[in-house]
Amino acid sequence: MAFMLAVLVIIAWAVTGPIFHYSDTWQLVINTGTTIITFLMVFVIQQSQNKDTMALQIKLNELIAASGASNRLIDVEDITEEELETLKKFYVRLSELAKKEADLNLTHSIEEAEEIHELKRKHEKEKDKKS
Repeated sequence: MAFMLAVLVIIAWAVTGPIFHYSDTWQLVINTGTTIITFLMVFVIQQSQNKDTMALQIKLNELIAASGASNRLIDVEDITEEELETLKKFYVRLSELAKKEADLNLTHSIEEAEEIHELKRKHEKEKDKKS
């Protein structure tokens, strides 16, 4: 609908070209119109993106809540940049611990990862003592 309206406006503008002898005013009309429409479309697109982002965040929050995973990340978009950096460090540490495991799906939190890692270290020490 909007596209067809835009096409009709451009056709009408082009048809009126010979009537106005392709004057500067004739050109200024289309330039001004397209500039205003472009300016307004920025806000329409931004509102649409904000709505999509909010819907995506709600879906992710629901997945986190329903999966039994840690709920620390629900509403993470509302925290400060400093808190985001702290969370990033948390997951970097979790990743480092997970890399030491053969199965990356074994751990869900740093505490759990550290506990499993310590159990393995104790088990290996006990094996070494027996050898």
